[in-house]
Order: sequence, then C-alpha cells, then structure tokens
Amino acid sequence: MAQQTDRKIPQIRFRGFDDEWSEKKLGTFGHVAMNKRIFKHQTTEVGEIPFFKIGSFGGTPNAFISRKLFEEYKRHFPYPSKGSLLISAAGSIGKIVEYEGGDEYFQDSNIVWLEHDNKIANLFLKQFYLFVNWSGLEGSTIKRLYNKNILDTRITVPEFEEQTQIGAYFKSLDRMIELHQRKHDKLVTLKQAMLQKMFPQDGATTPEIRCKGFEADWAEYELGDLMPVTSVKRVHQADWTSSGIRFLRARDIVSASKNEEPTDILYISRLRYEAYSLLSGKVEPGDLLITGVGTIGVPYLISNDDPVYFKDGNIIWFKNRGIMDGNFFYYAFTSHSIQSYISKSAGIGTVGTYTIENGKRTPFVYPNQEEQQKIGAYFRTLDELISKHATQLEKLKNVKAACLEKMFV
Repeated sequence: MAQQTDRKIPQIRFRGFDDEWSEKKLGTFGHVAMNKRIFKHQTTEVGEIPFFKIGSFGGTPNAFISRKLFEEYKRHFPYPSKGSLLISAAGSIGKIVEYEGGDEYFQDSNIVWLEHDNKIANLFLKQFYLFVNWSGLEGSTIKRLYNKNILDTRITVPEFEEQTQIGAYFKSLDRMIELHQRKHDKLVTLKQAMLQKMFPQDGATTPEIRCKGFEADWAEYELGDLMPVTSVKRVHQADWTSSGIRFLRARDIVSASKNEEPTDILYISRLRYEAYSLLSGKVEPGDLLITGVGTIGVPYLISNDDPVYFKDGNIIWFKNRGIMDGNFFYYAFTSHSIQSYISKSAGIGTVGTYTIENGKRTPFVYPNQEEQQKIGAYFRTLDELISKHATQLEKLKNVKAACLEKMFV
C-alpha cells in the first residue's frame, strides 16, 4: 500500500499515533487452525448443524451434522472464536468469512483461520485480507493455499490500540455499505415482484395489483395495430464519427439498462442525420427502441428531444407518438409476459433475433392513460430510488478503497 515517506507509516492515521509500523510474518502472531475432519457418512442433507464445505462456504449449506457430533468435536478439537476470520484454502482461495458465533462447522484444511489469541485485532486483519498477497503464490497457478503460505505472508502493523481504531473505522464503513446494499437489493426485489403483479400475466386482462380507483379490463392488441413498428435507413461504419448526433447500437442500449457507461460512444454527422431522417423520421419523446440482436428485448425510452440515430435491423423502433404513456410503455416491455413472448418468438438457435415482424405481432395489454401514468410513475420512482442507493454504494466503496490505500502501509 502507499507510503508517505521511507518510514513505515500510512498517509492518513488517527490523531495521537505517530510510531512507525513494524513488518512481521503472520506466523509471528499465531498458527493456522481448522476443524476436525468430517467424513461424508457423518453428514446428511438436512439436519441440526450446518456443515460448510468449500463449495458452500459463505453461502447456503447443503450438508449437516448432528448436534451430538458437533458438541463433541467443538469441545475436543480446534474451533473458531466469535470474530475469527475463516479463509478458503481451496477453490476461490483467500475468500474471507467472519465467524459470527453461530452453531456451524467447517470443512477441515479447505477452510482455516489464523489462531492468534488476540495478538492482532481481527477487524484490522480483516481489512488487510482484502489486499493481501499470499506468500509463495505470486504468479502461481496453484489453486491451494497451504499453511506455510499464510504463516509466511508479511503484514505491516501498528500498535494494537491503533489497529483497533482502524478496524472499528472500517467496520463502521462496512456497515454503511451493507445497509445501502440491503436497501438496494430489497428495492430491486420489490421491483421484480411488482412487475409480476402490476402487469397482467399471460392470457389475463387485469393485473393482480392495481392502483386505487381502477377496475376496468385492460385492452389487448398487437402492437403493430396500435403504432408503426419499423427501423431506420442504414448508416455504414464508414459514416461513424467522434462527434455530432449520438448513434446507438444494441450493446449501447444494454449498457444503458445496467447504468453502465459504454466502452466507446459513436456519432454520425448532423448533415447525414438530417438527410436520413427525411427518409426514416425522427425519434420523439415516448418512443421505444428495443434490441433485436445479442441480448434481445432490452427497451430504451426516448425521454427528451435530444436527437439520436441508431443501427438499423439491430434495434426495433416503436413509434409511440403519445399512444401510450412513455414510462408505462417502457416498463411493460420489462414485464414477464412481453419478455416471454420475445424469447419464444426469437426462434431456435444459438442466436435469437427479435424482428420488426415479431415486434408488430407482440401482444400488448394496457389500461387507460390515467392508470398508465400512475403505473409508469410508480416504477420510475422505484428506479430512481434504486439508482440513488446504487450511487451511494459506489461512493462508499470508492471511499473505502481510498482509505485502504492511505490508512495501511
């Protein structure tokens, strides 16, 4: 990690500490410990005590042992203390799980921990494990972390009190990250559930959950009977430019759906845009662009008057022209019923396509404009909340990364 001078001190530290940090091997603090071996015949698929093998480590257990065996082995053989940092020594080596004190058992030799009798603060050690380079594994293709690799790994540490303060700071930061992650994940789960319940399922003309005050059945048409479904005049690669009018490819729409920046942004000249738009028309707010190749069926809502052009054939253009509320139209295309139709209509093969003709035949069920607006606004608000927590998460993770760089040696 970064250093301020040749002395072993971090760039940022808590007030009251100015001693130089010391470099030691992890083996200085203790030894590697593991649970006693559990044999397959001692496990069951259901049971009292979860038994974590390397494949389920940090996740959901798929094996169990009896409480009697657990209590016997816990009493007579090594067992982690609350706060011990369990390390995966096989598979995805170096994965860390903090043991929180529950009744559970772990696969010997594949899951280990440093038994150090509080000679080093676990909360400090936990952050060190995030950027550790295990001794003897540099550039190695070995998929095994042996005890010697752990014990010979060098760590630079301050006095225990400073370790404790650093560990507590990162624990607080981790809690904030976890809180925003939970809120984000709950909102994502809520959105998926509501997409199922607020749009009619296959064959139905009313959803399971409706906005208050609406009771009438939804109308059902094929989209080609409601609006033009088309594409644009082809723009060849030689016409792409580095500035001008934004030019969208299918992968740009996929990136936008994930709130990711595209690896490269393409444009066409305004002169060519105006000429081609005379033949194809111009997109308007409320229009929907749908990917027809690659990851098919991903919607992109035209939300403003900014000019945009796109790749013909690869993107299907639904000229909404105010027939549907734009937000409702967008979220309807993310619902299970339409996505299911798109998958089925894509054809059998390694590369499915969603074509203009498939777009025209897409069954679409919709309520009146007022209910559309309420549904669209509800999902737009959900997405804004999801984006807010995602942004906060990214900021906190960036703060943590910067602090790891500046608060360790």
